[in-house]
Amino acid sequence: MANVNIKPLADRVLVEPAVAESKTASGIIIPDTAKEKPQKGIIIAVGGGKKDEPMTVKVGDHVLYGKYSGTEIAVEGKDYLIMRESDIFAVL
Repeated sequence: MANVNIKPLADRVLVEPAVAESKTASGIIIPDTAKEKPQKGIIIAVGGGKKDEPMTVKVGDHVLYGKYSGTEIAVEGKDYLIMRESDIFAVL
C-alpha cells in the first residue's frame, strides 16, 4: 500500500485503482488502447466523514466503484482516484 501525504476532506476517499487486465482468460494480450478502466481498488486515505454520517470504509479496504466514478489525480508519478464514499458500491 502506498504512503501518500493527502488527507481527503469530509466524505471523500483516495483510492489506488487495481491494474487493468493485460491478458484475457484465454491468453489474448489486450493492447493499452482497448483496456477497460478498472472498477476495483484499495483505499489509501479516508476523510473524517460528514457531521451526521461517519465513514463506513477504512484504509486498506478493497472496494468496487463505478466505472466513471471519482476524479483522477497523479501524485509522485502514481495515479489515484479521489471520490465520495457514496460512489463506492461494495467492500470486497
